[in-house]
This record gives sequence, C-alpha cells and structure tokens, in this order.
Amino acid sequence: MPAPTTTLSRTVSQQATGKDFHSLDGNLHISSNIKIKRQELILLATQLSIMLDSGVTLSDALDAIADSVSSPKYITLNKVVVGLSDAVKSGDNFSTAMAKYPKVFNSMFISMLKASEASGKMAEMLQVVRDYLDFEEETHKQIKSAMTYPFIMALMAVSATGTLMFFVLPRFMKIYDTKGVALPKLTQILVGFSNILGDFTAMTTIITTLIISSIALYYWAGTVSGSRILDLIKIRCPILGTMFIDTLITRSMRILTTMITTGVNLLDTIDVIKDSCNNSYFQQLWSDTNEKIRNGYQLSEAIVIADKQLTVRQQPIIEPGIIQMLRAGEKSGKLGSVTEKISFFYEKKLEASIKQVMTLLEPLMITILGAIIGTITIALLLPVFKISTVVAS
Repeated sequence: MPAPTTTLSRTVSQQATGKDFHSLDGNLHISSNIKIKRQELILLATQLSIMLDSGVTLSDALDAIADSVSSPKYITLNKVVVGLSDAVKSGDNFSTAMAKYPKVFNSMFISMLKASEASGKMAEMLQVVRDYLDFEEETHKQIKSAMTYPFIMALMAVSATGTLMFFVLPRFMKIYDTKGVALPKLTQILVGFSNILGDFTAMTTIITTLIISSIALYYWAGTVSGSRILDLIKIRCPILGTMFIDTLITRSMRILTTMITTGVNLLDTIDVIKDSCNNSYFQQLWSDTNEKIRNGYQLSEAIVIADKQLTVRQQPIIEPGIIQMLRAGEKSGKLGSVTEKISFFYEKKLEASIKQVMTLLEPLMITILGAIIGTITIALLLPVFKISTVVAS
C-alpha cells in the first residue's frame, strides 16, 4: 500500500535528520548537499528499472523502494527516494525531481532520464544507466586493487625510513660527535633532513605552505583556464592520456547506442553525451559536432570536422576506424548496432589500458621506493664502514 509505505519511510528519515525536512505545503524538501554511495545509486537504478519494466507506476515504485531501504543502514538513500516520490506526486517530472539532488544525480544521469521521459522508455534507460554505473564501479575497483600493493610498500618504506632516521642514525651521531669526527657527506645531508623533520617551526611552515598551495591549486583548477589546462594534460599524457580518452569514448559510444536504439533524437543524444564528458575538450568536440549536424552534416562527417578544430593532439581524438564504422552504420541504417560494437570494443580496450597502466605503475613504484630506501641505507651504512677507524682513533 503506497500511502503507509511513504509515511513509514518519511517517519524513519525525519527521526534521523529532522532538520532536512521542512516545508510550508506539506511536501518533503531535502538539502541539495545530500550525497549517497555509488553502490546505493546502483541499487536504486536496478530496483526502479525492474519495477517499471514490470508495469509498476513510477510513484508506486519509488514508494516501494523507499520502504525497502527504510533501515538505518540506508537512511540517506531513503531520504532521497522519499523526496523523489513526493516531488513526482506533486506533479514534477522525474528528471526535474532528480535535479534537486545534484550531488546524487549528475547531469548525464538527469539528461538520459529526461530523454527517456520523451521516448517513453524509462525502464530501458535506467537499465543502461545501471550497467554504466556497474562498469564505472568495476573500473574503480580494478584501479583501487592495483594500487593496494604499491600503497602497502609505501607504508613499509616510510616505517623503515622513520626507524632508521630516528632510532639508528642518532646513535651513530653520538659516536662521531664524541670522537670529533665528521660524518660522511651523504650522511650529513640525511642528518640535516632529519633535523628539519624534528624542527617544529620548520615543519609548521612547510605544512602551512603545502596547505595554502593545495587550496590555491584547488580553486585554480575550478577556473575555466585552470580546468582547460588540466584537461589538456589529461589528453596529452603519454600513457594515462590513452586510458582517459578510452574511458570517455567508451562512455560516449555506450550512451549513443542506448539513446539511438530507444528512439531519442540524435541532437538530444549528442547533448547528453556532451554532459557526460568531464573534459572541456571532449565537451567542445561534441558541441561542435552538434552544430555541424544542425547544419546538415552526417554524424561521422561532423565528428571529423569537429575533431580537426580541436588541434590538441598530433593525431585525432576519435580514431579513423571509428569514423569508418559510423559511416558504414549511417549508410546501412544500422547506426545503433554499429555503436554497440564500438562500445564493446572500447570497453575491452579500456580494460587493456588500465592493466597496462597498472603493469607499468608497480615497477615504477618499486624503483622509486627502492632508490629512496637504498640511498638512506647507504647513508646509514657509510658510518658503519668507518666506525672501527673512528672508535680506534
């Protein structure tokens, strides 16, 4: 029964954080700063897709989901779902209701659901969104898993270095000071660095400078010029750039496939793809593509012209092979099928790019950490080699 379900969910949410629930018209309003986990967003998209595909109305589906996540474990997700349900019941479109939660639903998510409202295929679109979120989550897990080993090595290196510098090094210093003999040059540099770490004033200055620089860099990255420079670095970076480009192309082709096969207008599809790209150069690429299509060009021709206008790489961002396949799809009238194959190919290519990056990262981390620890060890062992001479003197 929808009404009791909504009341129960609202009561649970209000008990948790009543300050977020306030309105004059009786509707539920939630702070736009609210956030949920990616796994919770996947759960919401999955359940909603299944219910809508089964013929359940949107409001009833939201009420049922709100009731299923009414436990304290999912209290934040419950607040979002109840808010969406109230907004839909008050007459808002689902995409409009989602736009009230910008930290939960990004512009791509909202644009895709808005397009599905026009085409009447919201269940299919939610399924695609869920698959996309699953893919992003799996990619994130792969990167996180690959970084675990270097991270543990770094912690061990810091522990070993700290032990050597703060416990072993002072003993040698006392012996050499007692005998009035100078430490080896490399060891003196290490001692100087150790003294800086132990100096409260010096460390306070360094940490304060780093914090201020980080804040300044963060705000600079939020500016138009700063974001474009960082986006350019992402694209041109030799190894990571390939992985980043593969990610955006995979995402673009996946969205293109879904929206074409569900009957969404090509121009609206291009707008959604542009919103999904978190890179200003890719956004410019799709924006120029949209403009060329409006001027009468085919999709493949529009992409080629827009790509040439970017001039951010010596080679095109969109590979010629993709253009050939898109052109063949346009001629045969099977563009959706072709983009699906391109999407599948780039998913595999992206997986290979991630593995390549991680394969190169591990030995690089080992080399860097080995060089640091090796240098410190040599600096500590040099006095050991001369200790007998120093003690005998």
